Amino acid sequence: MTKRRIVRALFLCLFILPFAAPAKTMLRLAYAENSQPVKDALRFLGDEIEKNTHGDVQVIYFPDGQLGGERELVELTQVGVVDITKVSSGLMESFSPLYGVFSLPYLFASKEEYYKVMDNPQVMDGVYQSTAERGFIGVGWYDSGARNFYMTKGPVNGVADLKGKKIRVMQSVTAINTMKLLGASPIAMGQAEVYTSLQQGILDGAENNEFALTIARHGEVARFYTYDMHTRIPDILVMSQQAIKKLTPEQLAIVKDAIKASIDFEKAAWDAEIEKTRLQAVKDFNVEFNDVDKKPFQDAVQPIYESLKEKPVLYALYQRIQAAK
Repeated sequence: MTKRRIVRALFLCLFILPFAAPAKTMLRLAYAENSQPVKDALRFLGDEIEKNTHGDVQVIYFPDGQLGGERELVELTQVGVVDITKVSSGLMESFSPLYGVFSLPYLFASKEEYYKVMDNPQVMDGVYQSTAERGFIGVGWYDSGARNFYMTKGPVNGVADLKGKKIRVMQSVTAINTMKLLGASPIAMGQAEVYTSLQQGILDGAENNEFALTIARHGEVARFYTYDMHTRIPDILVMSQQAIKKLTPEQLAIVKDAIKASIDFEKAAWDAEIEKTRLQAVKDFNVEFNDVDKKPFQDAVQPIYESLKEKPVLYALYQRIQAAK
C-alpha cells in the first residue's frame, strides 16, 4: 500500500469522527464495490450492532472503494485504520494459504453442501484464526455464488468446447491450473479489463457469477452462460484485532450475533437477487443459460487433488471439509 493511500485513509477516518453522533465506541466498516445483496447485508450488520448495543457501538461506513480495493482494505485492517471489511477468500489466500482450499475446482457438489461446510465452526475457526498474527481474523462469510463460464461465440457443452479458448481468470495459481487442465488458455487480468477484452476478441470467455452479466454488463458481449459451477469462493468478513480489543465482552457477543444474523440475511438476499439478475440478463442482453454434465470436468481436474497431498496442512483442511459434508 502506498503512503499516500494510508495518509488518505487516516485523514478520512480521523476527519469523520468529530462529526459522528456521540458513541462510546466506533467501528469503521469499509468495503470495495460489491453486489447489492452484500451491500444490504453490511448495512444490516451495522444496524443490528447499533440497535442491540443501544447506540454504544456505532458503525461508520466507507463504501464502494473509498479507501481502496480489497487488498488495501485488508492492509488497513491489519494496522487498525479499518475495523471491519469484506473481501474475497481468493484474495485472502495471499494472507493465509488455508483460504486457497476454496479455490479448488468442484469442491462442493451443491449449495446445501457448501452452506453446511461454511457454517461449521470445526472447519472454519482454524481458517479464520490463521491470520491472527497478522493483526486480523475472519469473523464470518457471505455467499458469492458459483463461478461459471460465459463465452462470446457459443455455449460450453463439454470439456472439448474449452480447448484452446482464452479464458479470463483471477490471479490465482489454482484457478490458472484448473483452466489448463480443462484445456483452456487462462489469462489472469483485472476485472475492469474484461469487458473490452471480450469485445475485442482478446478473450473468448470468462468465469464468474451471474452478476458479472448485468452489473459489469458482460452479457452484452458474452451471452452464452454455462452452469458448470467449478468453484464457490466465499466472501470473508475480516475484523481487526485492535477493534476486538476495544469492545467489551458484552459488545463483542452482540457483534458476533449481528454477524450471524447478517449471514442469514445475505443468503436470502443473494438467492432473490440472482433470480432477478438471470431474468434481467435474458431481457436486456438475450443471454442463453445452459447446464452441463459436470463429471467430465471433475475428472479432468483430478491432478490438482493428487498434488494437494504434498501440502499436509491444506490437505488436512480439505479432509475436514470432506468429512463435514
